[in-house]
Amino acid sequence: MKALVYNGPCDVSVENVPDARIERATDVLVRITTTNICGSDLHMYEGRTDMPPGRILGHENLGVVIEVGAAVDRVKVGDWVALPFNVGCGFCENCERGLSAFCLTTNPGMAGAAYGFADMGPYAGGQAELLRVPYGDYNCLVLPRDAEAKQNDYVMLADIFPTGYHATELAGVRPGESVVIYGAGPVGLMATLSSVTKGASQVMVVDTQKDRLALAEKLGAIPIDNTEGDGVEQVMELTGGKGADRGCECVGYQCCKLHREEVPGLTMNNLVASVKFTGRIGCVGVFVPQDPGSKDKLGRVGKMPFDFGMFWFKGQSMGTGQCNVKAYNRFLSRLIEKDKVRPSFIVSHELPLDQAPMGYENFDQRNDGWTKVVLKPGS
Repeated sequence: MKALVYNGPCDVSVENVPDARIERATDVLVRITTTNICGSDLHMYEGRTDMPPGRILGHENLGVVIEVGAAVDRVKVGDWVALPFNVGCGFCENCERGLSAFCLTTNPGMAGAAYGFADMGPYAGGQAELLRVPYGDYNCLVLPRDAEAKQNDYVMLADIFPTGYHATELAGVRPGESVVIYGAGPVGLMATLSSVTKGASQVMVVDTQKDRLALAEKLGAIPIDNTEGDGVEQVMELTGGKGADRGCECVGYQCCKLHREEVPGLTMNNLVASVKFTGRIGCVGVFVPQDPGSKDKLGRVGKMPFDFGMFWFKGQSMGTGQCNVKAYNRFLSRLIEKDKVRPSFIVSHELPLDQAPMGYENFDQRNDGWTKVVLKPGS
């Protein structure tokens, strides 16, 4: 099969590799028809993780079931399925509590596993023609009959739509409240969509990318361009000096000032400054225990300067961590099915798998108009 292989920093290529196959009775084999490049893939692409060469990337996957293991009961050949990026077992203590991002069995020595991701188990990614899905009955979300026609919407259920929603859940967003979202990338835009859907009265989105801010504005949010004045000051002015009720962090550990100058802790500290006293922050941007590629001494060991004094003084609280996709993907799929939301609005480029290296290069450079790249292995 063809698959996108990581060779080293900023070097990926489409190669012929052995076909994915059923390995255990609980496995499902999926022919991938749609798979996305995620912002978190870029951490690995840039060599900012310990991803070994030779691994297949890709954790936002959708396709058709072509084979099932002997112990699979629910999922059938021919089903269209969206696959949470979390690889869970369904029976450990955390999976039973709905915390599938922290499965205790699928990644020995670590809580949590994912497809094609550094430090998250041996599972091959889905930027390929075929994908083996462990514990298929648990991990496959069987999609409605309109799945083939709405692939670019349903594939967002694999990660970014639930993750954006998770940010609003961690922040505790409720109807009538104000929300500030740092980051207008795909996850930030999904947090924007989720906040609007939840009935937030005022949604402010802070970024430096004008094309992405324009998409946030189309959703009804107030775009705040950090290149045109201090974002914190603009949030405070828009909220009468009080600050937002809730804040969502959707950037991650490679947050930058202008000209892509990395400043660890910048986004988190701006959230502390722009969220009100007793407000709450939801943090879903990727942070890692170590970042050997960081130029910052603290960043290399996964730490950052954090304004805990002001965070404590303001009586704020915070929720963090990867999204438990299965906690949200089923009811979010119903919003897509009933045309209440169309998360595919963020898709800027749809490419065949052979053009994935070019897609990675442009998405990594944050080139204008490259908002979300969808790959089509079958095209």
